[in-house]
Amino acid sequence: MAAVATVNEIVRRDRQFGWFMTAPGLAALVLVVLFPLFFTIFTSMFEYTLVRPGYDTFVGIDNYRSALAENYFGESIWVTAKFVVAVVLIEFLIGFTVALMLNAVTRFKNVYYPILLMPLLINPVVVAQIWRMFLHPELGIVNYLIGLVGVSKVNWLGDADIAFWTVVMVDIWHQVSFMIILLLAGLSALPKEPYEAARMDGASTLQSFLHITLPLMRPVIVVTLLIRFIFAIKTFDLIYIMTRGGPGTLTELISYRIYRMAFYSHFGEAAAASVLLLLVVLALTAYLYRYMRSLA
Repeated sequence: MAAVATVNEIVRRDRQFGWFMTAPGLAALVLVVLFPLFFTIFTSMFEYTLVRPGYDTFVGIDNYRSALAENYFGESIWVTAKFVVAVVLIEFLIGFTVALMLNAVTRFKNVYYPILLMPLLINPVVVAQIWRMFLHPELGIVNYLIGLVGVSKVNWLGDADIAFWTVVMVDIWHQVSFMIILLLAGLSALPKEPYEAARMDGASTLQSFLHITLPLMRPVIVVTLLIRFIFAIKTFDLIYIMTRGGPGTLTELISYRIYRMAFYSHFGEAAAASVLLLLVVLALTAYLYRYMRSLA
């Protein structure tokens, strides 16, 4: 009995120690994640504006209806969808191609990782400011360089035909390293035995890629695309610094539209739009997670 009591006492102390060690993390989770989330949901059900702040008028789901019926809300969703598909797809294609090439390199591989990390270490606000100066129609270095070969000056951020793709290009420059590093890490961890067996059977490089590399890399690819999708859909810094959603609303992503709804119009509607965006992201995340588990 004494031995059982001693074991129970040890288990109890271990549990107490475990709770003691996790308490700071749980407190940070509540303060940083759960409290803002519940506050946003709560605010979305009230008539709350910066002109008349307060929770006196309960409106229920009316803010959700108003957000969906808002003139530019649907347009910003469409712009966001184009932006997310463009940056994620192009970054994946570039990232996977570069990762495959670097994975085949044997010398100086440790040098490539710091170089690839450099763009990611730069704050998005700084990236936006730098590229805004580079792309200035009169004083920017980009127009100066293309002028040397006889190309006329381009209003990169003010031309309705190219402003959207300019922002896409800047985001790709900043974030493609993320894709390269994750995919390269996945490629480096693949077992060598299947490739050796395929080589002995006379399989070509393309056949090995299609029937070995891609199947083994599918979980890594899904996780990489999922993480990049979540970051892309909430892009705000580049738009705020570089275009403010312009020209017109051609580069107004949903994150910037929600910002404008909150500080220029109606805080309750902006909170409702944020909740709707969260539900969309959670639904897609759950779908991709189930797909990833089916691959295991």
